[in-house]
Amino acid sequence: MDKGKLLDRLGAAGEDRLVLAKILDRAEQARSRNIPAATDFLSPAQLAQAGDLLRLAGFPETGYAALGGYEGAERRLLLFLPDWLEAEDGASQSPIRCLRASFRPEYKLTHRDFLGSLMGMGIVREKTGDILVGPDGADLVVLEPVADFLLQNWDSAGRARLTVTEIEPDNLHIPAANCREVRDTVSSLRLDAVAASGFHMARGKAAALVESGRVQVNWRECTKPDKPLAAGDVVSARGFGKFELTGVGGVTKKGRTSIVLKVYV
Repeated sequence: MDKGKLLDRLGAAGEDRLVLAKILDRAEQARSRNIPAATDFLSPAQLAQAGDLLRLAGFPETGYAALGGYEGAERRLLLFLPDWLEAEDGASQSPIRCLRASFRPEYKLTHRDFLGSLMGMGIVREKTGDILVGPDGADLVVLEPVADFLLQNWDSAGRARLTVTEIEPDNLHIPAANCREVRDTVSSLRLDAVAASGFHMARGKAAALVESGRVQVNWRECTKPDKPLAAGDVVSARGFGKFELTGVGGVTKKGRTSIVLKVYV
């Protein structure tokens, strides 16, 4: 199946179609030239789409690795592996480098400050992975060419002066996730019922939110309020945040199902 038909089958359009087309190009480059080939950084939604596309195209999961600089990274790139390179050795061919941008803690810089500064320097989002902000510094995962540019030229974010150095991935400061646990009971494990609990809204409003196309389940758009969920599913909605269904318990005497949610705040 040619590239256009593969993308059509996924219903890819606009910017997503361009991103997925580039992913196929990298996969084919690794296969035809027998060399490692990496994509830019991808969002979780793009990674999910890429996985669907590569399965449809017949690329085995052992033929590529998703790398983000550390375990649990949200933004990751795909590194396609030639026949001579095993998946566990793929990190040695990774184009990822890690930087630390230190600043005086009284400036209290945020993720938005750093992202805005990078964009102002002409660094597009797909060239950077996660930005991990702490009280006196931010650790960044970036592509190799971007690292050299930032080491030489990046000296400020917001009103703060920066000191930028290179660090090893093992030295990344990974902030703890800001989340809270919610225990509740729902009439069923339908998406609208669980989303009503996770986003703290009426079930009818949750159903309308799903039907509007603003909700993703495991980073894939879902417009069906009756979609059944299972433990481990992640639900996100633009403007409302995200939560993970971490536990499904028994049924109460009133026929409701107990659930445990990890709500990110």
